[in-house]
Amino acid sequence: MHRNSRSTARRAALTASAVLAAGLVAHAPSAAAGTGPSGPPAPASQPSGIKTISSGWTIPWGTAWLPDGKSALVTERDDFRVWSVSADGATRKQLGTVPESQTTGGEGGLMGIAVDPQWEANHYVYVMHTSSEGNRVARMTYDGSSLGGYTVLVKGIKKAKYHNGGRLAFGPDGYLYATTGDAQSKPLAQDKDSLNGKILRLTRDGKPAPGNPFGTYVYSLGHRNPQGLAFDARGRLWSAELGDATRDELNLIKPGRNYGWPECEGTCDVAGMTNPKTTWGVGEASPSGIAVVDGAVYMAALKGERLWRIPLNEGSENVGTPKAFYTRSYGRLRAVTAVPGAHALWLSTTNADGNGGQPDGSDKIFRVSLG
Repeated sequence: MHRNSRSTARRAALTASAVLAAGLVAHAPSAAAGTGPSGPPAPASQPSGIKTISSGWTIPWGTAWLPDGKSALVTERDDFRVWSVSADGATRKQLGTVPESQTTGGEGGLMGIAVDPQWEANHYVYVMHTSSEGNRVARMTYDGSSLGGYTVLVKGIKKAKYHNGGRLAFGPDGYLYATTGDAQSKPLAQDKDSLNGKILRLTRDGKPAPGNPFGTYVYSLGHRNPQGLAFDARGRLWSAELGDATRDELNLIKPGRNYGWPECEGTCDVAGMTNPKTTWGVGEASPSGIAVVDGAVYMAALKGERLWRIPLNEGSENVGTPKAFYTRSYGRLRAVTAVPGAHALWLSTTNADGNGGQPDGSDKIFRVSLG
């Protein structure tokens, strides 16, 4: 993964009371940052087994399950293809390609994917990808056999060879969240008028979501290259972010907060900046996707080549001590996704991304059992 200063669930529409409850969680007062345990411990499940369920991939970047839990959608970054993969990995079908996509010769291309929580009514699928004019959030419709109806929702997100962000996730409030990188232009992360270096929040029709803190798409700012995005059981939003030369971060995201980049990398004491809940040395992480299962954040690491488990503490915003699994066993780990109805994760590699030194077709998807 290039860095500037080194070589490189499902829910239908919520009731008004449920939306209010989610909002109260998101706006709860912040506890002091730290990694020591506080409050009851999280459930003790952790990775207990791993097996390959699908191979022959080239940079499988994003994964999103369909509501029936029988199959998931998977994107391949550099050739813009979207696939349907059965839960056991045995069946794989190409659904189409995302039009108007381009690579950046680095990290841009077809990245995140999300399925609409009102799937039964609209069959909408959302993607984030690079185009000629910049990075975009777009919507397509899956008719059961192929994708069509390409519609641009948000464009004008600056692109660069590196730092494009790209993750998508629907929140418990029914709105779509998207991560954007600083496009290798540090000041953009602090510019409230820029869509870069942010977490965005939008409606399914591509409008700024009601209640956004600045009346725009911007939900939070001060991000360098966030690639992980997931909600926990309490409705809180977590994001994993690639640092520059010293510290990678796991952040608890709240509306209107400033997460520091480029003034801060990791924990700092600059007024107005929100500190991460835990950090890593850049050689241990380079985080990409995250998932929350059984009271813990699971974070895939690229340069670190491992899967991190970070316990969440009930009744506290602090997190427990991170623990690493599969260190240097499978190479660069990109996407980690909870398997519906099971204590398991899907975990994908991107060893063919130019930094892993492997040829096209060398990437895999694993199923990780939790117990």
